[in-house]
Amino acid sequence: MNDLSLTNPFRSLITALEKRDEYTAGHDQRTKLIALDIGEQCSLEAKELTILKIAASVHDIGKIGIPDRILLKPGRLDPEEWEVMKTHPEHGFLILNTVESPYAESVANVVRNHHEAFDGSGYPDGKCGEDIPVLSRIIALADCYDAMATSRPYRPGKPHGFIMKVLHEDSEYKYDPYLREKLVTCLENSPLRAQQSEI
Repeated sequence: MNDLSLTNPFRSLITALEKRDEYTAGHDQRTKLIALDIGEQCSLEAKELTILKIAASVHDIGKIGIPDRILLKPGRLDPEEWEVMKTHPEHGFLILNTVESPYAESVANVVRNHHEAFDGSGYPDGKCGEDIPVLSRIIALADCYDAMATSRPYRPGKPHGFIMKVLHEDSEYKYDPYLREKLVTCLENSPLRAQQSEI
């Protein structure tokens, strides 16, 4: 599952997350595949694609700082547990800023913002619109698609058509509508891509 093209410090973090929570590690890698497709559709420059690749691969690394009783809970989180879970972007930001890499600062910033929403309803800082880094907006879409497509112990994965309907209805509010259309382009020939563990 590890991407050997990632620099050693980031690859080590992925390995640590795999040992802690195999589902989250797999989700991060599937999210990376979708995010990179969106990035390529947006004609991002090579450096931006590299940052996107790393950030998507470790976007949930902050979950290492979440207690097992919450992170590994087989059912839905209650409101108090959810508030704890919502701290993971900040944990990720702190962890990634300790990595010795020329990409660390940029990756940490992208990860901190990947749960911000286009309408300002996200977390941790309530940013909105283009104040949210574009790479974070890309990961937010890819993250949402895979999270809905993948089966969990407490619910089955949703079909592609249902997911796209949800994203379409929410795109004006939570997600960048321009990037949503790029996601549609990426997935139109492979609607189950986010459910594939190996491509």
